[in-house]
Amino acid sequence: MLGALAKKIFGSSNDRRVKGFRPRVAAINALEPEISALSDEQLRARTQAFRDQLAAGTRLDDLLVPAFATVREAAKRVLGQRHFDVQMIGGMVLHESGISEMKTGEGKTLVATLPVYLNALEGKGVHVITVNDYLASRDAEWMGRVYRFLGLTVGTIVHGLDDGQRKEAYACDITYGTNNEFGFDYLRDNMKYELSQMTQRGHHFAIVDEVDSILIDEARTPLIISGPVDDRSELYVAVDTVMPRLTPEHYDLDEKQRQVSLTEAGNEFIEEELRAEGILKEGDLYDAHNVTIVHHVNQALRAHTLFTLDKDYIVKNDEVVIIDEFTGRMMQGRRYSEGLHQALEAKERVTIQPENQTLASITFQNYFRLYKKLAGMTGTASTEADEFAEIYKLDVVDIPTNKEVERVDEDDEVYRTVEEKYEAIIKEIDKAHARHQPILVGTGSIEKSELIGELLKKAGYTLLDYSDPNALTDVYKAARENRVTKRFAVLNARFHEQEAYIVAEAGVPGAITIATNMAGRGTDIKLGGNLEMRIEKELGQMPEGPERDAAIEALKAEIAENRAKVLASGEKADPEAGRKKDLPGGLYIIGTERHESRRIDNQLRGRSGRQGDPGRSKFYLSLKDDLMRIFGSDRMDGMLQRLGLEQGEAIIHPWINKAIEKAQQKVEARNFDMRKNVLKYDNVMNDQRKVVFEQRRDLMGQDSVRETVDEMRHGVIDDFVAVHIPENAYAEQWDAEGLKHRALDVLGLDLPIEEWVKEEGIADEEIRERLRKASDESYAARVERNGAEVMTYVEKQVVLQVLDHLWREHLVTLDHLRQVIGWRGFAQRDPLNEYKSEAFELFNGLVTALREQVTAQLSHVEIMQQQPEGFADGGFESAGFSEPQLPPMFPEHRDPVTGENEFAFAGSGSDGGAGGAYGFAARELSTDAAVLERNPDDASTWGRVGRNEPCPCGSGKKYKHCHGRFATEA
Repeated sequence: MLGALAKKIFGSSNDRRVKGFRPRVAAINALEPEISALSDEQLRARTQAFRDQLAAGTRLDDLLVPAFATVREAAKRVLGQRHFDVQMIGGMVLHESGISEMKTGEGKTLVATLPVYLNALEGKGVHVITVNDYLASRDAEWMGRVYRFLGLTVGTIVHGLDDGQRKEAYACDITYGTNNEFGFDYLRDNMKYELSQMTQRGHHFAIVDEVDSILIDEARTPLIISGPVDDRSELYVAVDTVMPRLTPEHYDLDEKQRQVSLTEAGNEFIEEELRAEGILKEGDLYDAHNVTIVHHVNQALRAHTLFTLDKDYIVKNDEVVIIDEFTGRMMQGRRYSEGLHQALEAKERVTIQPENQTLASITFQNYFRLYKKLAGMTGTASTEADEFAEIYKLDVVDIPTNKEVERVDEDDEVYRTVEEKYEAIIKEIDKAHARHQPILVGTGSIEKSELIGELLKKAGYTLLDYSDPNALTDVYKAARENRVTKRFAVLNARFHEQEAYIVAEAGVPGAITIATNMAGRGTDIKLGGNLEMRIEKELGQMPEGPERDAAIEALKAEIAENRAKVLASGEKADPEAGRKKDLPGGLYIIGTERHESRRIDNQLRGRSGRQGDPGRSKFYLSLKDDLMRIFGSDRMDGMLQRLGLEQGEAIIHPWINKAIEKAQQKVEARNFDMRKNVLKYDNVMNDQRKVVFEQRRDLMGQDSVRETVDEMRHGVIDDFVAVHIPENAYAEQWDAEGLKHRALDVLGLDLPIEEWVKEEGIADEEIRERLRKASDESYAARVERNGAEVMTYVEKQVVLQVLDHLWREHLVTLDHLRQVIGWRGFAQRDPLNEYKSEAFELFNGLVTALREQVTAQLSHVEIMQQQPEGFADGGFESAGFSEPQLPPMFPEHRDPVTGENEFAFAGSGSDGGAGGAYGFAARELSTDAAVLERNPDDASTWGRVGRNEPCPCGSGKKYKHCHGRFATEA
């Protein structure tokens, strides 16, 4: 109570923070008359003046007021848009590395121009991250006009660019692109062999659009670059021979969940069998150094118990081909990941194809924490404010709207059954449609959208086919004649522009639009219709002139008239029905269920009430909805029946809303804990990743790594001596023969070590020094023999390639370790601490192996030159070498729910160059002739399309967001 009173008197902490920006807004406004008087050339010249001030030592913050005023004036001249005062506040929050929460229609895209321009003045590069290529290209072109007018350069990173184009885009003052593109470019850059080949130039400042989608929704799954692994077919076959000997008592099988695990008896049996087969050579099965064997055992067990021949897969032409469980069709070219497909191949005794391994990976959480300065903007971030603060150190600031929100958010209506809920929704749509009120029906899934569509058809409505260019003619005509059309639209999003068009026209009188909650995000719904869209659709072919001008004026008048009808379409008070007040017109949002995250519900509600427009929203629920069912609706159902709730009656009370909100908070907290847990494990790998990547960059930046190579060789000698001549051991306990063999194998030196140890009074230090001296002399002779320049180059390439190979193996081992580390909990040990400890030991092993393998390779290398003077005259190639090439690479970003890789079909190149999108090889469908022969204009040629594959129509969207959204028939 006291808190509420204090809030009324002093305002919330958010109010106080917003108030703190007001003086600078006033200062910007005071400059407007002066800056408006400047010519275009004078306005543009301010950019160089600002840069000169920064070079002279002026702080960036001191330039905020004049820089923001400059951008505002440039936007007025170039775009015809003037930043509102609240948009200035939003820009200041972004500049101060915060999250601007701004309602739909408040102009977040324009807000970003303010901090982007200011921070780009430093010349270190500003990245603007969007959720798809379409928005990246659109915003870069749209807002890029302002930046270019002011003398800044703008680049765009989109699907399909080669390294040269990417490097050019990253060199610009401002670079637009998607989160996936930026993340994959970072990983690929850290696999290059020359600094000059790297495309990114650092991580200075980034603004993330729809920050909640990128940093919350997609945070659980990492970006992965994978590639072919060394042949392990013998191990697969060897493990497979053990599987038929297992009996049902050796494993627990859950066919419903499609899960299987070894029992304690099964573990003991498998260990004995693997030892007998010579596969398990030392230690127990679950020791850290055996995690790869555990992984193979688990995959082989799954192959034998969960997958059935001729049901889940068939064998054809010496290949295991997956069968789609829904269609029964063969999925040619698709393969199970993580070694499962190889386990099936071993089971069926067909040729085992090489598997892929992780070459590099990073989560969005850790990628975006690379930036020295990070900011974000969205319409819904407050519900996740704690996560943004804890994980990313970002404060969420709720920016006031330019005009007060007039939307009325009604209490939820809760019905006992799903059938009653849908019946009430159809009735409500009928009533609102009769008043010519536009309705947006939000659903939780594509299937629910289809269901609502079918129910509307049964109620006498027909589907509006947007593929017909004249589809809206009847709708507009009906609006003019003030009659009901009984037509509805479903967001099937055949093209990006089509989706935007459908959403934009959802504000026409009587329009009924059904969409998933997230569909069309980023497009405003304007009451009465969207003038720009209608001009483009209806007058696009009309030439400039008086006739076109008259047609535009007619459209403006029609939209204004339609807007007036929509504003007047509210529901009047009805005391008999218990409705005491009038309800407003405007866009009516009907939610068909509550999402587990309040943020998604708020996004749906936010589509209505933009820029001070009136609006209305209501959610319809049933006790059988997922969220209600999870939180104990069975007891409530019994109670309501005892209380005599009639068929078709709903419970409506603010307490219900509070209870649902608390349920959502519980789910949000659980999801946050899951993401935090993922991050805790990934942080272990991230610390090691940063060390390896930093070491790589350091090595690439050196002209010569000779000193490093010498240190590695000396370190190897120290290790050998420590192992074979232990400290404080007697001379007769020294392993002279073992030390001699190691020196011969690794250093290529045949030394009389047995004679050395017999010398009177010799110590381990003396033997160490003799080994170092002999190895230094031998290596110096090798350098002289092969040529100093050639050896300098070879040394760098050997170190980098050995480091890369070991790092990839290390990633695989860590991945396998993470899958089994949970079992340590049964021994009352914390799995995370165990993972940290084991990972540290494995990393130390990586460092030791790096020293030894680099030393061994360089101590045995002999370079056969084609010409005696080859390297000096003809370069590296004429000396008998070729530049090292990146391995084939495949991008992966798997959906945390479905497990689908959204890049499963991307790209067509196989050399890591410019051959395809990202320059990655297509792993799954590159050999499928049907894909290569797809005609964008003929859907019958597309065949089976992956839901996350780029849509064959050429829109640039994923198939599941385009033609694959659903197949509702007209």
